[in-house]
Amino acid sequence: GSKSLKNLCITWIMVCIAACVILPCQLLLRKQDQSTVFEKSNNSLDMIEMSGFICGYISCVFYLGSRFPQLYKNFQRRSTEGTSYLLFALAMMGNCTYGLSLVLKMPATESFRALYFLHHLPWLIGSFGVLFLDIFVSFSVEFLRIG
Repeated sequence: GSKSLKNLCITWIMVCIAACVILPCQLLLRKQDQSTVFEKSNNSLDMIEMSGFICGYISCVFYLGSRFPQLYKNFQRRSTEGTSYLLFALAMMGNCTYGLSLVLKMPATESFRALYFLHHLPWLIGSFGVLFLDIFVSFSVEFLRIG
């Protein structure tokens, strides 16, 4: 258990370091490309946007996965000892307001809504998905107290 968690953490750190090196390099290349004018289709995604989507979905997976160890630990021990209720309450408020900010920023024109939604989908899934899991952790806390 702890060895695989350690390996996962090391892998995650390596991915973050790689992203911190690759993304600034891409931004520099993008700036150089913009100095030479060329036509680009509005429907196509460039390398920076695609990198953003990939990072968004990777972030979403890790963010959603961050709640399962606590749920597993609670149910395995049949106890909520050590759970920080303030952490979950603040995380729930943060995810709720972040998700709502994305929804409330949605364009008024119908033609841009679908594109906006698709462009923000990983962050919507991440914020509202973790909010759902945090609610589940909160209810599991009450369930384990009663049971």
